[in-house]
Amino acid sequence: MDDFSPSDLKTILHSKRANIYYLEYCRVLVNGGRVEYVTDEGRRSNYWNIPIANTTTVLLGNGTSITQAAMRELAKAGVLVGFCGGGGTPLFSANEVDIEVAWFSPQSEYRPTEYLQHWVGFWFDDQKRLEAARMIQQARLNQLQKHWTSNRLLKDQGFGIASEMLVPLLDQHRASIQRAPDVTTLLTEEARLTKHLFKLAARAVDYGDFVRAKRGSGTDPANRFLDHGNYLAYGLGATATWVLGLPHGLAVLHGKTRRGGLVFDVADLVKDALVLPQAFLSAVKGEEEQEFRRQCIESLTRAEALDFMIDTLKEIATTLGKPAA
Repeated sequence: MDDFSPSDLKTILHSKRANIYYLEYCRVLVNGGRVEYVTDEGRRSNYWNIPIANTTTVLLGNGTSITQAAMRELAKAGVLVGFCGGGGTPLFSANEVDIEVAWFSPQSEYRPTEYLQHWVGFWFDDQKRLEAARMIQQARLNQLQKHWTSNRLLKDQGFGIASEMLVPLLDQHRASIQRAPDVTTLLTEEARLTKHLFKLAARAVDYGDFVRAKRGSGTDPANRFLDHGNYLAYGLGATATWVLGLPHGLAVLHGKTRRGGLVFDVADLVKDALVLPQAFLSAVKGEEEQEFRRQCIESLTRAEALDFMIDTLKEIATTLGKPAA
């Protein structure tokens, strides 16, 4: 068999890679040319291979360390590496405390800039940036309608919303989005719709009264699962923007002053459609964090959420922007 270099591993598209690893209480290193994580059991060490060619993200939780050699191989294979708290949330920030997202992105001077050129071609135009925000919100509503009415995985778990209750609500917000004169109004509409969705979801699974708490302050399981699942969506958002070479600071909805704003914009595409219902389902079943995370990742994978994020960003970039001369 012909030899190949680690950089050849990036030939597997990120949207088609199968694995996201969350690791804790272990060491990540290179052993025999392979990236592995090592766990200690008494005097015995167990080595487990990480198939980096088929991995998008490695999350390093409590009690982890990673060697320089392992980081080199992960970067060559195009794997994103992030440090996080226990259970995969929150993602810690090394420099920007207010965004809580710090990814170690593989770097290369030879990465293509096609979509970055399209993006900056419209980003400095206030009206076009507003139109991009509208496109994200409309795509978000389309995903909501699709998954809340016909997602088999959610239906099999007992989550069902009647079309006559959901569709008029979404149509009303579609019209409001198109009329919105600025981003502030769009964010207000987003918050208003999410409140309605919380009520519908809680009623659908007989959860009882629910009030969304600020991040990290909720004590009930639904709030905890929402925080946890949203961070999974942020990880996919970070991956999608990295794949296309779009800096996280070029946000269109969550403000030009937030360095990670574009990640939050992109995560909105799937948070309400997939994370929100799973959070209420897992909460009412009394599931543990690990089971919720498994269910959430399966839902995101089946829905091809990463593909959808990438395709939406590409459509926005090519529709509104023009390559630099």
